[in-house]
Amino acid sequence: MLRSKMSWDLRDKTVVITGGNIGIGYEIADKYLEKCAKIVILLGRNEDNGAKAFESLTEKYGNGKAVFFKCDVTSDLEEIYRKIIDTYQYVDVLINNAGVLNETEIRNTINVNVTALIEWSFKFWEHMRKDKSGKGGTIINIASIYGYRVDQYVPVYQASKFAVMGFTKSLGHIKSFNEFGVRVVAICPGFTETRLVADPKTVISDVGFKSFTKKQEWQTVDAVGNAAVEVFETADSGTAYLIEGAKLIEQVL
Repeated sequence: MLRSKMSWDLRDKTVVITGGNIGIGYEIADKYLEKCAKIVILLGRNEDNGAKAFESLTEKYGNGKAVFFKCDVTSDLEEIYRKIIDTYQYVDVLINNAGVLNETEIRNTINVNVTALIEWSFKFWEHMRKDKSGKGGTIINIASIYGYRVDQYVPVYQASKFAVMGFTKSLGHIKSFNEFGVRVVAICPGFTETRLVADPKTVISDVGFKSFTKKQEWQTVDAVGNAAVEVFETADSGTAYLIEGAKLIEQVL
């Protein structure tokens, strides 16, 4: 199979991160600025968290390195996309990080974790594709170990992340990359200390799931941020990488 055989550099890149105002999204923004990204555009629903993220990154990296836009990924794509393009002209990297874990809200889980991710991916894929005057770029989908590993507790969340993996593999197919110049990859974090898993809602068994999670290898968001840098710099299109227990990344797709 043909591979991209390229190295990638974050320097001077304009980066959009959904769910970028907290947790994994914020940590990726921090790590990317550390690697000299031009600017990180943080998207999220909570304005207080967004303001804190903006202030923290500005204090650390200087004015003009971060911006926050209030955004619901399920409804605000067209408005936010136009605002971003009108202001910054070109986006080099899209990170689809926004996600939910609530088994009692089936439609919302699919809308946020799958439908919105696909819609945002296609919008920026069209913007980046080289055969339509784009300069190429990278789309990184934050999937999960639950995108390929199965247990009995979170079937809705699992379904959503399996969908993300399938979408990544297809849109990121190496033949598409060679034709259109847009790389699509996925990162599969293991159990990570974020608000997403602080109080998970399940249908099967809340008690069982919480007991199960206590036995897993946990990591902080710092590990995922570091993995996001390494994946950006080295991954071929259509691949996915596990980051679990803060160990070395491992290709799983």
